[in-house]
Amino acid sequence: MKRFDLRPLKQNFYDRMLELMKHNIKDGENAIFLFEIGDFSAVQKSADLIYENGYTLMNSIKFNEVDWTIVVKKVEPEKKEIETKEEE
Repeated sequence: MKRFDLRPLKQNFYDRMLELMKHNIKDGENAIFLFEIGDFSAVQKSADLIYENGYTLMNSIKFNEVDWTIVVKKVEPEKKEIETKEEE
């Protein structure tokens, strides 16, 4: 498990986060990323990017008043199921 502090990048941490996952994390290994949340849009965007790039978001936690921590595992995520309801 490796920990990366992306707070100095402010809201421009997404590319660096994906680069670290690709090059610094082994298959099956976990990474912990710490970043500033600002208006909370970074939380959802980071979760979406992790999923879209083929990694699994293990945990997402508010670290303090301005920082957020996510734990990401370098394994394929479970596919999201889309529920369909039949009308009667």
